[in-house]
Amino acid sequence: MNVFEYAALRVVPRVERGESMNVGVIVYCQARDFLGCRVHIDTARLHALDAGLDLDGVRAALAAVECTCEGGPQSGQAADEPMGVRFRWLTAPRSTVIQSGPVHAGLTADPAAELDRLLDALVR
Repeated sequence: MNVFEYAALRVVPRVERGESMNVGVIVYCQARDFLGCRVHIDTARLHALDAGLDLDGVRAALAAVECTCEGGPQSGQAADEPMGVRFRWLTAPRSTVIQSGPVHAGLTADPAAELDRLLDALVR
């Protein structure tokens, strides 16, 4: 078993109201050299929070998070950073439409399976 860290990704359509909806999960496991993200957007629920929400903007921001986790050339400057640095950057507090929840830790033998389990438990 290995220690892993995770955080839920939230959409906060109107920051001043403080309402949010979980739309994804980020999992980092240093021992397994794993950083992954899964996203599931329930557009009907998001529109219930804010009918005018820019869903294309939300999708683009979440795609950027996924790209940063993958570390490919499209992730820009973050591509050169170690996974742990990228995880900390992605989970740092911010006041934007896409926010991370608090970071939690656990034990797992399979961080990819843990990512799927957490998406089901926290998002779907």
